Amino acid sequence: MQLFYNPSIDENVQEFSFDKEESRHIIKVLRKNDGDILHVTNGQGLLFETQVVLASDTKCTVKILSFEKKPLPNFKLHLAVSPTKMNDRYEWFLEKATEIGVYEITPIICDRSERKVINVDRYEKIILSALKQSNEVYLPKLNPAISFKEFVKQNKNSGLQLIAHCEETDKKTLKSVLEPSTDVTILIGPEGDFSEKEIDLAFDNKFQPVSLGNTRLRTETAAVVACHSVAFFNES
Repeated sequence: MQLFYNPSIDENVQEFSFDKEESRHIIKVLRKNDGDILHVTNGQGLLFETQVVLASDTKCTVKILSFEKKPLPNFKLHLAVSPTKMNDRYEWFLEKATEIGVYEITPIICDRSERKVINVDRYEKIILSALKQSNEVYLPKLNPAISFKEFVKQNKNSGLQLIAHCEETDKKTLKSVLEPSTDVTILIGPEGDFSEKEIDLAFDNKFQPVSLGNTRLRTETAAVVACHSVAFFNES
């Protein structure tokens, strides 16, 4: 199934048109014609089966034949991950986490972060592309970048609050602390890891330390490992 995206449609829409860029892709690149079937999501759990009624490369119009509401996963995973020095590595994480099923992503600026500015528009395009490629129907929420200190103090999410760091302290494995059908927030630090001050602050705000394995992982690898571990745990 090839999936398209339109955030403005809901159960009450009977017909709609794609924007110029998407219309050109559908008609010129994919060579769709009147009568062809397209599957579309609004990124909020709805999957529509539509039929092309106007094959225009500037305003491709479809009518909705049917739709279904996909259930939300039984857990929500929020990854708060420091931007990497090499931007393509963070973009890789965004893509893979979306494919696996992350619910929310927040770039956190830490004491040792080497990248402190992010391109939100580009990140959103990468997430959207991954959503369509993987046939997901829930678009992950990408938050603006925020300092580690502010995130930890503001984060009031329910469920487990975890921090994955490299310091030699008492840590349980991620798998051992996970609970079925429970929301999870996981902090992943920069290449140089969290500072001791940040780790202490996380502890003060009820974050539990966890280990992602016996090897030292890059930031983006740690984030994907954490994402997959939580998703896999909740499938078992």
